[in-house]
Order: sequence, then C-alpha cells, then structure tokens
Amino acid sequence: MKKLFDKKIKATWFIRYFGLSKVPLIFYCRPSVIKLTEEITIIKIPFKRRNKNHLKSMYFGALAVGADIAGGVLAMKLIRESRRNISLVFKDFKADFLQRPEGHTYFTCNDGQAIKDLIDEATETGKRVNMPLNIIATVPKISGNEPVAKFVLTLSLKDKSV
Repeated sequence: MKKLFDKKIKATWFIRYFGLSKVPLIFYCRPSVIKLTEEITIIKIPFKRRNKNHLKSMYFGALAVGADIAGGVLAMKLIRESRRNISLVFKDFKADFLQRPEGHTYFTCNDGQAIKDLIDEATETGKRVNMPLNIIATVPKISGNEPVAKFVLTLSLKDKSV
C-alpha cells in the first residue's frame, strides 16, 4: 500500500511547522526538502520577491536560513533516530559568498556520518561536543553544480539524558 505522503513532503511540513511555531523567519523563506537521508540533506529556498535584495539576488539572511536548515534538519533527524535527549545549537557561522544567487538556491550538507559520530560521542561523554558542518549552496539552473556560497556552521551537541 502506498503512503499518502512521502518522506520529503512530511519533512517539508515539519520544517515549515517548526518555523511557524519557533522561528518565523524559516517559515517566511518557504524552504522545501529535496533530499533527506542519513548521509545527505538538500534544501531548496525558492527565489521570490520576499527574499531578494536590492541587487535582485537572494538576500544573505535567506541564504543563512538555508544553510541553517540544511545542517540542522539532518542533525535533528539523526538525533530523533538515536532516541536520546540531545540539545542542538549552532555555535558559530562562517560564510563565503562566491557568486550572486539569482535563482532557486539549493543547500547541501553531506556530513551525516560525522553527525552520527558526534551524537555517539555526546552520548558517551555526557559533555558538550562540537564539530564544523560544511554546507554548499548552488543555483543549478544558472551555474550548475558550481557553488554560489560555502558555509561552515559549528554544530554543538549535549546529551541531557545522562
């Protein structure tokens, strides 16, 4: 029997509900989940009037939201699967803007295995542990797989159940 809603739609609804209830700027940017596995996340932020700057490219605040979601939703998924009470926060944020993003922007995080290892470390030690996540932003319709921005966010986890 086929499921009524696939995993991507459920994940997109989860992100938008989370945004609406906790961080309204996330909801305002209207992110969509393109791919969500244990290894990789791809998030799309549509290029609309609401997130353009005066140069007609995507505003850097919307780019920051995309990077935050790409790393955060992957970590949240893996934490939920671990069935542990782990708090998640981003400790710092670094961005390199390489080109003007003038189309729908895709944010990719390939650090799933490293996040799993960090969750295990947080569980074993009971202490706060940190790790940099690498997120790449692309605009496939304009520049293919060439990055328009690169982000490094330091993920910080602490197991509260120990």
